Amino acid sequence: MTRVKICGLTEIYHALATAEAGADFIGLVFAISRRRVSVNKAISISEAIHRLKTRPMVVGVFVNLTTDEVNHIAYQCLLDYVQLSGDESWDYCREIEKPIIKVIHITASKTNKDILTEIENGYRMLDKHRLICLLDTQVGEAYGGTGQAFDWQLAVEVSDRFPVIIAGGLNENNIGQLVQKIKPWGVDISTGVETDGVKDIGKIKSFISTVRGV
Repeated sequence: MTRVKICGLTEIYHALATAEAGADFIGLVFAISRRRVSVNKAISISEAIHRLKTRPMVVGVFVNLTTDEVNHIAYQCLLDYVQLSGDESWDYCREIEKPIIKVIHITASKTNKDILTEIENGYRMLDKHRLICLLDTQVGEAYGGTGQAFDWQLAVEVSDRFPVIIAGGLNENNIGQLVQKIKPWGVDISTGVETDGVKDIGKIKSFISTVRGV
């Protein structure tokens, strides 16, 4: 079954509704972003999620902070996973205490071989049980959340060899096709379940329902 991560949540109400809709992961952004949350707000959201009988995993999204900062925030905010969306090296990843979602940035210059080699290097250096890679489009200086898709054909070979999460340009209209074609370990969405820049519970429910129905 393809897992679903809803990222960029900023309100307790949206987080709880997303959990109720059946998301497997919720993402809280600590990097510079219009979806950024403070540590105090993240603690409030995470505590509310942890009180649920059945709950999604809580993921903190970071970009180029020190490992000490990431580990400290992860402990404070009761995070289950740390998502590294910047230029963090595999050596850096070894110092992170929580399980890791590592973003592999897709650019026009990267080939399938480049991506596979990058992921293979990660699995050589880290315990495979505490690493999952996420493929996302890199646009300019942005490290994610752009809402732009990459060529899905590129992800087919990668997904055949490794468990990966697919992000970038997903929405309730194209997610069924992606899941059927690629059968990824997981999918990650933020912009595609928003209306006027705000999380839309109806879109979140429809997105998750579509994934589950494939």
